[in-house]
Amino acid sequence: MKNYIKYIFAFVCITMVSACQKYVDIKKSGSQSFIETTNDIQLILDNYDLFNVNYPLDGEISADDYYMDDNRYNSDVIQAEDKALYIWQPTAIRASATAWVASYNKIYHCNLILEALDKLQPTDPPAVVNNLRGSALFLRAYALWPLAQIYIKPYSDANLQEPGLPIHTKSDINDVPGRGTVKQTYDAIIKDLGEAAGLLNAASSIASRPNKAAAYAMLARVYLSMGDYPNALASADAALKIKNDLINFNTLNPDSYNPFPRFNKEVIFHSVIDQQNSVLEVGYGDEDKALIAPEIVNAYQDNDLRKQLYVKENLDVPDPSGTYRFIGNYEGAVGSAALFNGLAVDELYLIRAECYARANQTASAVSDMNKLLVTRWSTGTYPGFSAGNADDALTEILLERRKELLMRGLRWTDLRRLNMENRFAKTLARSVNGRAYTLPANDPRYTLLIPQEVITFSKLPQNIR
Repeated sequence: MKNYIKYIFAFVCITMVSACQKYVDIKKSGSQSFIETTNDIQLILDNYDLFNVNYPLDGEISADDYYMDDNRYNSDVIQAEDKALYIWQPTAIRASATAWVASYNKIYHCNLILEALDKLQPTDPPAVVNNLRGSALFLRAYALWPLAQIYIKPYSDANLQEPGLPIHTKSDINDVPGRGTVKQTYDAIIKDLGEAAGLLNAASSIASRPNKAAAYAMLARVYLSMGDYPNALASADAALKIKNDLINFNTLNPDSYNPFPRFNKEVIFHSVIDQQNSVLEVGYGDEDKALIAPEIVNAYQDNDLRKQLYVKENLDVPDPSGTYRFIGNYEGAVGSAALFNGLAVDELYLIRAECYARANQTASAVSDMNKLLVTRWSTGTYPGFSAGNADDALTEILLERRKELLMRGLRWTDLRRLNMENRFAKTLARSVNGRAYTLPANDPRYTLLIPQEVITFSKLPQNIR
């Protein structure tokens, strides 16, 4: 294990030296650092290429919001590893630890910052220091949670003692925590986010920086993935009390290359999945690989503006009419090969509405859905959201969740948690070259294999297929 920790931090030190050499001096041991001022810490936290990009994409590749036709699947452009993940091969595995290292690189830098704050004697106001500490805690949890969605089993009473993730709370390369358990992994995430919520400023000057609303929003997302709906409700409510802006989709241009501005007013914390050269690459004409699932496209009604702003029909060769690509990316940067997976207000309304429905508070659930959906329909055409009872409301809310959060990196997590309820369990199915592939609910393949590079260097136990 120590060999692999050192292997990871070889990458980490390279990143640190190249990005922050002016401000941080890494000792040869890799176990200590010197950060001279709180301004140095803020400069590290503002490293967008470190903290806001390169989140794992393999859950989204494995999910069912998109498909590939045979021509796409058979293309030499598609990596063999992506093809294996797409059809849920039991042996599907990444050779490289790129996504794993990127995540633990984030965690390593957060630990450096937290240790520096413990050693510094800053003269800054307490609010400044608290915000820096809260930012590091938030980002440490934010990096760990996506790994938990693909490399450990879903959170449930039956899985609490199953293998979890290594939980690093020190920058010392000799700190060797092992895998721990599912419960320990989620406990660490919740603890960091809870502390962050008490330390962070209510708002930040730019959406790439954490803030109090982001901490509560991430707590809501995490609790939802755990099936802890009361705490998800409380957290979503706390975040919405700070930030509840919604975009009126009538103000957007469906003919735009990307209708959604980057850092738009719904975004609470901005981060992206880098999907360039993967099967998820979308929005680039003939280079598109992902086609949006017809069941989603057909679920949008005619006056629902998401049918124009989230998806666009393919009319050019080689794509026949009747297939659709995704354009509703909150990343918004022209030419960006990334998918937004950050925190936004629309997700919070959906979380709170779902939790209200599960708590048999139908009127409150309906109210939240109406607040959200009226902004998504053509002016004067919204028919209103209604439900006869809480169960009906929940079913409709989950459908709207899938339509609203399309290609946000959340579908795989939703499948994992909803599969544990018989009424929402789903068998995924794909057809490639005339052969059918399926993924039943709660199948062991919902926990992906840890990259081979990690297993080789660390000797961590591999997930069981």
